[in-house]
Amino acid sequence: MQTTIEFTKMHGAGNDYIYVNTLKYPIDNPEHLSELWSDRHKGIGGDGLVLIGKGAAGADFSMRIFNNDGSEARMCGNASRCIGKYLYEYGLTNKTEIRLSTLSGIKVLKLHVDDTNHVGSVTVDMEEPRLAVPTQLATPDGSMTEGTVTATDGKTYVGTFVSMGNPHFVVFVNDAENFDVAGVGPTLEFAPIFPERCNIEFATVRPDGSIRMRVWERGSGITMACGTGACATAVAAALTHRALRHSHIVMDGGTLSIEWRESDGRVLMTGPAAKVFDGKIDLP
Repeated sequence: MQTTIEFTKMHGAGNDYIYVNTLKYPIDNPEHLSELWSDRHKGIGGDGLVLIGKGAAGADFSMRIFNNDGSEARMCGNASRCIGKYLYEYGLTNKTEIRLSTLSGIKVLKLHVDDTNHVGSVTVDMEEPRLAVPTQLATPDGSMTEGTVTATDGKTYVGTFVSMGNPHFVVFVNDAENFDVAGVGPTLEFAPIFPERCNIEFATVRPDGSIRMRVWERGSGITMACGTGACATAVAAALTHRALRHSHIVMDGGTLSIEWRESDGRVLMTGPAAKVFDGKIDLP
């Protein structure tokens, strides 16, 4: 007998995912379903599939996220903000501070609720960035600041490695707006120096101090926005003295406010979360 499940399409700064409450609709094969449903011509369409579930010890709820190629991601800042909005507006919680377990640890979401009882934006405590992760970057100490990486096509690029649980390589360029992200992104994602592949950001600091960033996401390709990528870009800009510790990261889908707090080294990400539509779909 065919099973029909309910889903919600949401986006954070244009980074769109399909959200399913697995407390109500358990899913056994998310890798396949993410590929199937993310297809923008034959499916629901999205950058991937996000499963909302029961929280691990010390957490209220959990998040699992699958890219549109079926691979599982460790963390997604945009998706975590959308989960906060979903949980509050669909009545799964009345808390405005939620502890969300992910593959990269428990993240604390602070919901900004307006007078109509809707969540307009969310601040996520993304914890401290990791600048040395040997399992994600094959250098002697697993770190790189303004270092050179050889892409799969033999070309070299200078950038900075930052891990927000998932790996990022931030390349500052003269004109991110017109940079060939589609051409260069995959050659860096699969560069041998990244054992787990890598998310790649191309960024330019603007005269007003904001940072224009475009992203090639590991497993998804070009996306409208990347929350962890925005955090990594802000950290890389501060590390290389291109910006202060509070930045506005301008992406194709919108702007995120990122603070790399000096007092404790934690990164706070604030940005929008929006519902697109609800729907129903049959499991194949």
